[in-house]
Amino acid sequence: MSEPEPAHPRAPVTAADVLSWLEDTAEAVRYGQLSADDLITVLGELRRASAACADASDWALLAAREQGASLRQIAPVFGKGYVRAPAARLEKLHRQALNSQQWLEILRQRADGV
Repeated sequence: MSEPEPAHPRAPVTAADVLSWLEDTAEAVRYGQLSADDLITVLGELRRASAACADASDWALLAAREQGASLRQIAPVFGKGYVRAPAARLEKLHRQALNSQQWLEILRQRADGV
């Protein structure tokens, strides 16, 4: 009996998810169903979620490198055809963490308020 193939991880939210939510929310605004206070609350939630996504992206960058991905392989997801963007990001990350496990620990400490 063969082993099942491992599931590939997926981002917890996609651009399509966000656009769908945005269209629904914009409609609610148009019909006066959301107040300015509601939108300010959502703004704060989105800004925190954006920061969390950036942190997760940094973790994935570190982990991909640890798994052997080259900067040339990574560069296209940065929207660049050259390796300077991911290389610069890695350099900045390495000032805080040497690997993805250390970065995850930093994120845990932030979440715990340490």
